[in-house]
Amino acid sequence: MGRLEGKHALITGGTSGIGLETAREFLAEGASVAITGRSRERLAAAARELEAPLLTLVSDAGDVPGQASLAARLQAEWPKLDILMSNAADVTHLPVEAWTEEAFDRILATNLKAPFFLVKSLLPLFSKQSSIILVGSVSAYVGHENATVYGASKAGLLSYARGLTYELKDHGIRVNGLSPGPTVTNALSPLGPERQAAVYEELRRTVPLHRLGSATELAKAAVYLASDESAYTAGTVLRVDGGIGELAY
Repeated sequence: MGRLEGKHALITGGTSGIGLETAREFLAEGASVAITGRSRERLAAAARELEAPLLTLVSDAGDVPGQASLAARLQAEWPKLDILMSNAADVTHLPVEAWTEEAFDRILATNLKAPFFLVKSLLPLFSKQSSIILVGSVSAYVGHENATVYGASKAGLLSYARGLTYELKDHGIRVNGLSPGPTVTNALSPLGPERQAAVYEELRRTVPLHRLGSATELAKAAVYLASDESAYTAGTVLRVDGGIGELAY
């Protein structure tokens, strides 16, 4: 029997990268899985790639009022929710001089505000032994180029692990953060192969383990946080970052 047998899991931003690989691992462990994304085409492509029963929901992770609609659609489909993985993110990196108030508000809406209101909207659906996983970033812990606002948004998201664990303890809901370090995904593909390879090499040199992480490694950590194996783990952050968040580079 799989480690997530009988559980229902929602993954926001599940069409690629860590979200898609987590959907794959959750399905392999026996969970019923729903993923969100902004594009119907990309959701359909993800469903074809996973080759398993999958609930796909079009949703913009930066649409704060839309989170209540997402919760209502899920409630119409499922009897309960055991796992929420808040993975969708705005990864905008800009120098301080280039930020506008509009861009600042947009990244906070996606990375900080909408996840909170999604959790609030899903409260009636959560089971009594459910797990919320908030996907942060090593940028919440270390300063690096053009990441001031992104890092602050992820630091705020990870702080929910503490506050929500306290506030939701009587609901039987555990909340934890999952903090990736530099990870190979398709996020840098718009840069082109040559520039992408250069960026990956630059990142690799900063990681104490001298390599980048894989989306599968993050997905397997998410399985632990989602499963009953982590039943006594709450209000904390699991760093899967090759040591970069703890060691100087």
